[in-house]
Amino acid sequence: MDLERQKTVLQKRRNKLTADLTKVENSLDETPSKDWEDRSSERQGDEVLESLGMAELAELRRVDAALTRVADGTYGDCQQCGEQISAARLELLPDTPFCKSCAL
Repeated sequence: MDLERQKTVLQKRRNKLTADLTKVENSLDETPSKDWEDRSSERQGDEVLESLGMAELAELRRVDAALTRVADGTYGDCQQCGEQISAARLELLPDTPFCKSCAL
């Protein structure tokens, strides 16, 4: 496994998530419409944005935790059993803290 490549992938994903979260926050901060029907539609959209934002925030936390593991030399080690996480699993889920067995 190429640790520098994984670190770059994680950093790029972190940058994207941060940018997306900023957009969500800015959208949610917009002044609501004065028309009640429009406001109702906007509220529904805001609820969707809030859900997406929460999912992205959770992923951002996982990415930050993975970058911390890279920095302290434990990236690729399962946080539950201590075994090595397969390179294929890390390619697919670069922020995963668990091997396939422990993730079940």
